[in-house]
Amino acid sequence: MSDVVSWLFKMQVKPGQLDAFRTLMEEMVEASRSEPGTLVYEWFINDANDSVHIYERYENSAAVLNHGATFGAKYAERFMGCVEPTSFDIYGDPSADVQAAFSDFSPGYFGIFGGFAR
Repeated sequence: MSDVVSWLFKMQVKPGQLDAFRTLMEEMVEASRSEPGTLVYEWFINDANDSVHIYERYENSAAVLNHGATFGAKYAERFMGCVEPTSFDIYGDPSADVQAAFSDFSPGYFGIFGGFAR
């Protein structure tokens, strides 16, 4: 059993917010780069520049909570001003504290079914 927690967060960029969102993304990527326990932090955008997927993977629930605290304190208000969330799925076995911290996003939860990670 792995302690790793990951997610895929999908959103639509609000009209006129792409430049602000790109600036915010750059700030968030740089800040997340130095967070302990952050294993993967990748943002993807479609060709129309209006739909973004963010894939994140963390060593454990403690790393998720650390990231979430930083997001809430520094970025959440600006982030939500730029996008409309469409889907949020969390993978692994997140702690009850992680589930409570992200409950406002109404995520789907998916436990490990099979496979491996290197």
